[in-house]
Amino acid sequence: MTYFDFNSASEQTSFDLIPKGTLLRVRMTIRPGGFDDVTQGWTGGYATRNDNTGSVYLNCEFVVMEGEYARRKMWSLIGLFSPKGPEWANMGRTFIKAILNSARGIHPGDNSPAAQNARRIGGFADLDGIEFLGKVDWEKDQNGQDKSVIKAAITPDHKDYAATMGAPGGAATTSATSTSSYAQATGRAPTPSRPSWAQ
Repeated sequence: MTYFDFNSASEQTSFDLIPKGTLLRVRMTIRPGGFDDVTQGWTGGYATRNDNTGSVYLNCEFVVMEGEYARRKMWSLIGLFSPKGPEWANMGRTFIKAILNSARGIHPGDNSPAAQNARRIGGFADLDGIEFLGKVDWEKDQNGQDKSVIKAAITPDHKDYAATMGAPGGAATTSATSTSSYAQATGRAPTPSRPSWAQ
């Protein structure tokens, strides 16, 4: 008879909930759902459609980049469309705008041409792998248990943004510098094209 010896296996890791309100630098990746609608600008297979409800969303994973909770993962949906009305899609647009402000160091009140350009993306591929400062919240999973989620992005107007994101000189960057650093980091400027879903 064959035996499998588990004596040398690692001990279980504790996965206590990350406290509500914790600010964490996270990397967001989109788990492709294979749903495209060119008329909406949803291409590349990033969007997911729920066949039961008809809702369309981005299925996102957030990995903590550093600190006490490094490598911990959380999952949240970013709404794109709901047959019930525009509210879910509007919440999704608000979240994506805040993610771009956070990732690119843009103050929410900055409406300069450089800042406006930094809030534009060419498609969902531009969000896949983006790093920003997220705020932890809790919600119930399908079994009624609490789980940690990211539902909000922290922008440069927050008092803890610079310290947590590590902005140069200990201060949040201006829109012009952040757009320039975005171009240096990615090798391209934020694209001015605006798909219909981002109107």
